[in-house]
This record gives sequence, structure tokens and C-alpha cells, in this order.
Amino acid sequence: MKLTEKQERFIDYFIETDNAAEAARKAGYSKRTANRIGSENLKKTYIQQAIKKRLKELKNERTATLQEALEFMTAVMRGEVEEEVVVTEGTGDGCSESRIMPKKPSVRDRLEAAKELARRLGRFVDLEKEEHQLRIEKLKADIAERHTDTQTEPVTFMFDRKEAHPDAS
Repeated sequence: MKLTEKQERFIDYFIETDNAAEAARKAGYSKRTANRIGSENLKKTYIQQAIKKRLKELKNERTATLQEALEFMTAVMRGEVEEEVVVTEGTGDGCSESRIMPKKPSVRDRLEAAKELARRLGRFVDLEKEEHQLRIEKLKADIAERHTDTQTEPVTFMFDRKEAHPDAS
């Protein structure tokens, strides 16, 4: 069902305020009926779906993905990110001047980023260790299976040091 202009505004204001009556008033419904209209609007399935859809759009626009967060923390840890800081310098005669300068992350900031990365990546490291251990166990099982499957006689090597090689003098 197509939403009316008032319903569209109601949805936006409801997301903003989380209050149906206030959203109805701001959307242009009568102050006298705003409580009832707001409540009725929230009961309508197509309005509920529109609210969910709009919230999902907002989340996708505003929320960083895990990949983005990890990339940012990595950039901070590597000192690739700069921030702007205000620096005030004296110019003489009791006067000073302020200016904005770029600043790389401090060692402390870089260390904190590294700790955050380690914390978030720790569970991946644990999974890698577990996977590595499983590979080792599989290889051991394969080797044990090969030893039980082969029924060949052991090979014995004998070396005789008495004969000298013709090139050796």
C-alpha cells in the first residue's frame, strides 16, 4: 500500500522521537487526535514494515561494518590516520595566535588500537589454532593408517667402509 505524505512524515518523526503522539503532531495531524492517530498508525502493518525498512536503511548508512572498524583500527595502529588539533602559540607582547595542525596518533593511541585489534582478532586466532591442531591430528591419523596398511618388509641399508673410492687419494 502506498503511504501518504503525512504517513511518510509520521514514520520519520516516529523514528526520531520514538513517540507516536508527538510524531503524529509533527507530521501534521490534529493535536486533538494525535494520540489516537499515532496509535492507529503503529498498528497498521504497512506502516510497521515501512518503519523497519527505514531503520534498516539508516543502520546501513550510519553503522560501520566490522571490516571498516578493523581497517580503521589498523590505520591508527600503523600511524596512517591524522587528526586536527588546535595549537596556540605566543606572538609576543602578551598576544597569541591559534592555528589548526595535523597530528599523527601518539604511541599510546597506536598501542590502544593494537590492543583493540588483538581483542577482536583474538577469536580468529583461536579458530586458526584449532584448525591447525585439527590438521596435525588428521596428518597423524593418515600416517598411522599408512603404517597399518603396508605389509612390506622393512628395508635395511648396509654400509661397508672398507672399500675406498677410486677418486679419493
